[in-house]
Order: sequence, then structure tokens, then C-alpha cells
Amino acid sequence: MDRFTLKGGALHCEDVALQAIAREVGTPVYVYSAKMFREAAQAFRGGLVDAGVHDAHLAYAIKANPNIAVLKVLAAEGFGADVVSAGEMNRALAAGMPAADIVFSGVGKTRGELIAALDAGIGQFNLELEEEGEVLADLAAARGITAPAVLRVNPDVDAGTHAKISTGRKENKFGIPISEAVAMYARLAGRPGLDLKGVAIHIGSQLSDLAPLEAAYVRVGELVAELRAAGHTIARVDLGGGLGVPYKVGEVMPSAAAFGQMVARVTKEWGVTLMFEPGRRIAGSAGVLVTEVVWVKPGAVNPYIIVDAAMNDLARPALYDAWHDFQAVVPTGNRMIANIAGPVCETGDTFAMGREIDEVASGDLAVFRTAGAYGATMASTYNSRSLVPEVLVEDGRYAVVADRITPETILAAERVPDWL
Repeated sequence: MDRFTLKGGALHCEDVALQAIAREVGTPVYVYSAKMFREAAQAFRGGLVDAGVHDAHLAYAIKANPNIAVLKVLAAEGFGADVVSAGEMNRALAAGMPAADIVFSGVGKTRGELIAALDAGIGQFNLELEEEGEVLADLAAARGITAPAVLRVNPDVDAGTHAKISTGRKENKFGIPISEAVAMYARLAGRPGLDLKGVAIHIGSQLSDLAPLEAAYVRVGELVAELRAAGHTIARVDLGGGLGVPYKVGEVMPSAAAFGQMVARVTKEWGVTLMFEPGRRIAGSAGVLVTEVVWVKPGAVNPYIIVDAAMNDLARPALYDAWHDFQAVVPTGNRMIANIAGPVCETGDTFAMGREIDEVASGDLAVFRTAGAYGATMASTYNSRSLVPEVLVEDGRYAVVADRITPETILAAERVPDWL
């Protein structure tokens, strides 16, 4: 259910007017709906349970939105964490997620991070290469423990998504070729210090079609059969994440129910604990970026709406030409064709070109929709701009859950050598 709706002619998050948040906190500002996080988490789990998938472990992909208040909301829904750094692991632990429910993914885990995760007692390491498995085994054995792990395979399946968020083709950096998995699994399974429990897969993000996922899962099922035929006990299969969210009005993505039914059909004979790592699917629709129109600048073809949010606050359009719906906080009903751009000194600081939008003027508030995932977490201080604050709303109350970090604060952390 969309919790960003018009009430009395003005856009609200749940029962809080975005105008009120903008007045108190300033703009740009990320605003999140706690109910939408909960509802997305419940829908994902419900899609699996209703389809008969009961032995499932859900680990929220923290990279999508690592705010600790968000993590506490999801911890209360029984979600663990999929992390790709020691920093994300520490966030998950700080939010109350049990170490046993943490999955450590990522192609570049350092030895220091492996040690930290072993000492924390996390529940699963997703191995990306044989040497990583060997190092992890040695580190664990030196501590007199065994490290629970799975081997991530690359099935060479095109996810049909943007090239920069596709992870399951053979030329991508993730996982080991599925053709090498049986031999590598045998070598790693015999090492003291390593408890190899199964395999993992993740083919990409923002998937709009279940067919590539099903094709990848079928290949993994065949691999599981091969591994068992070779004498290995396979107890877990990590199916990753990747389900997309609608960024445009009217866009339709696979439902949690359809996903659950596909998973149940493909995996019904596997007899394993299935692991899932949803991120964007949980967080994407639960947030907006509130911005103020600075100028309406005449253009050669269409006017430029210059807003106070920029590519350093919301990087996806500059990185991927990604679409975010743009909506006035107090719409008049009038429409216009315009370009939308930020103040950063880059031509790439452009959110839309020649788009039909709500008519806005200088001083008006507007939002970029579906900004709850890969928004604040990817922000930078480029052009010596502030790091954008974050606000969480529940019913009629709200709280700042991440402060605006100002250029002055950032400057104070820098040092000038005494020889200058």
C-alpha cells in the first residue's frame, strides 16, 4: 500500500505532511514510511509461505538502505542481514539482528573482515573464490572453530537488467563458473575449519521478469543434484535477491505471490533451507527524496527545473539513467514539460529531460519517488555539499534518524600538514 498520498491537497507520508518535515529539517531530505518497510517485508515472506515455502531464511540486503532505524524495523519482522562489509555487519548487530542470521556476501572480503565476522559468529559466508575459502578455513581452524559457508556460483544467465547491476553473466566479477563448482566444492569441503553447507546465486538487481531467475534456479537445482551424487550433503541454497520495484506510475513488477509460486515449483524436490536476500524490494518504495525548486530556468527547448537536490544526494539517474517519478508536494493540477536538474557542476546532474511533470515554480516543494533504496546510502559530499538527512515516519509522528552532515563538520575532520 502506498503511504505517500495526498491529504487536503498536500502530499503526506502516512499522517505527516511533508511540508512540516521540510520546514523543520530543511531540504533536501529523505523521508521513509515505517509501515511501508513492514508491509513489504511481510508481503515478501507471505508470498513464500502462501506458496508452501516454509523453510526459508530472510536476510535483508543492507546495502539498499543501511539506516539503523530501518534495520530495527526489519529486525522486528524477523529479518536477518545480507552484508558486504564489516561496517554493514556492525550495523546489523547494533540493530539487534542476531549474528547467526547474518550472511556475509561480496567479492572483496578482506582477511580482517573475515576475522571480524568469525569472531562475531555470523551464520554464513558466501565464498566467491577458492582462495577465499582456503583462507577462511585456515583462520577458523586457528581459532578452533568451523566457518559455515556456501559457494557462490555464476550460472551465466542474463538477468535482463541494467548492465551495471547485472551479476550473473560469465563476464561479471561475481561467483565462480558453475562448470567448475563440483570440483571446487570437493576441494573446499575437505578442509578443516570450513563447514560447507551448500551453494549461493544472485544474478542481478531490479529484475522485472521471473524467467531469468527461474532459469538460474533450475541450473542451481541441477548443480545440487550433481553435488549430492558426488557424496556431499547440501543443506542450504542461497537464492539471493533481485526482485524489482516500480519506478514509474503504472509500471508492474512480479508480485511476491508469483515469485513464491515459482520458487516453490522449482525447488520442491531440493529438501534444503532456502536463503533469500531482498533489498530494493523491501526498501525502494518506502522512501522519497523531498526537494525544493530553486529556479525555473528558461531552456532552448524546455525549461530547466533547478532543484536543491543533486546527483550527490540521489546518484541513480547519473549512474544508470534511472527514472524516479517527480511529484509536486502541493499539486495544482496543471502540467508542464520540463527538464529537472540539480546544482552540481556536472552535466550529468540531471534527473529528467523533456518530461511531463506537475507544474512547479521557485520555492515549491517536490519529491523524487521510490528513493528508499540506493538513495542516501550512495550519497557523497561532492561539490562540498552536505550529506542529506533521513527522517522516519510512523503514523502521525516522525524523527530524524540521520543528521544532515554539513560541509563545516566534514571540513573539521580534515588536517593540514605542519609543513604547509
